[in-house]
Amino acid sequence: MPMQLEHAMVVRRVGDPAAPAIVWIHGLGESSTSFDPVVADLPGFHHVLPDLPGYGRSPWTGAPSTLAALADHLVAWLADQPPAILVGHSMGGVLAILVAERMAVRAAIAVDGNLSRGDCTFSAMAAAYAEGDFAATGFATMRDAVYLRGVDERPLRGYHAAMVFTSPTVFHQHAVDLVALSEVEDLAPRLVALACPHLFVAGVPDGICAYSRGLLGHHQAHWIGLEPAGHWVHLDQRAQFVAHVAGFAASLAC
Repeated sequence: MPMQLEHAMVVRRVGDPAAPAIVWIHGLGESSTSFDPVVADLPGFHHVLPDLPGYGRSPWTGAPSTLAALADHLVAWLADQPPAILVGHSMGGVLAILVAERMAVRAAIAVDGNLSRGDCTFSAMAAAYAEGDFAATGFATMRDAVYLRGVDERPLRGYHAAMVFTSPTVFHQHAVDLVALSEVEDLAPRLVALACPHLFVAGVPDGICAYSRGLLGHHQAHWIGLEPAGHWVHLDQRAQFVAHVAGFAASLAC
């Protein structure tokens, strides 16, 4: 997969550039490689896979400090490209909503994105630290905990590897922002209010919390629950996830 630097991000582009585009937005502490298994199973698209600033192979210096600034950064990057389907996992799902509020996109798919405080697992752990303490010891402590859990939870093995390449400062600020956005509990209605088609994919029973699934139903969001699955639902139920994304994308052409 060829890589190039675009708008201070390392970006990989896979597939026919003339095909419909899917922009994959990774989560807190992750990198674009977390999507590689599903990208391989979705031919017929032009897959665009950025490592967000401060994550993966992208530079740490000059990274947008807040999630709102990062959303603006993504809008500026996407402005000269044809409208794409945005697929965001976890924090990336929140970013997909923020970007779709700011510009025209073909559709927004949030994959187990934060909707309420109960969805803040790693973000809440990081936000509990002062910024300096997190950089000094907290991030290493979190990585060690993720490593140990990865013995039994395969997706966390990839997550640990990605965390090693993440800026502690960026991780901490984005974690604080995620917790604050989740506590307001307005992301589900904001998803529904988007001008573009939307889909929320939840991992059941161990992805977003039951309360957040209730918020999706209360606000009449277009959502599906894949089970049994955890937070990395696209890896836990890859075949189901690919089928739903492909079907949703096909419906956009109607």
